[in-house]
Amino acid sequence: MVRYKLKADRVDENKQFVKAIFAELNTKKPAGLRYVSFGFPDGVTFAHVVSIETSDGKNPLNMTEAFPLFTKDIKDRCEEPPVAMDLTEVGSYNFFK
Repeated sequence: MVRYKLKADRVDENKQFVKAIFAELNTKKPAGLRYVSFGFPDGVTFAHVVSIETSDGKNPLNMTEAFPLFTKDIKDRCEEPPVAMDLTEVGSYNFFK
């Protein structure tokens, strides 16, 4: 999971980058990837959760055109930079189906 807080004037720009990622993923449908993005109620905090399930451990996001464009200047768009953390599933119901 990655969490970050945007500068208020950069939210729309960031959303366009995220939408471009999902548009490309929905077109290319890479195997071994589960990916979701959430916005927090404050309107400027976002979290992305990714599950990489490839046999070689490579992240399919890195093989897209849109994801590197999103990450390129992310720190400039942020009030609080991205913080990545590993999560361990304790339980879920129909979340990653």
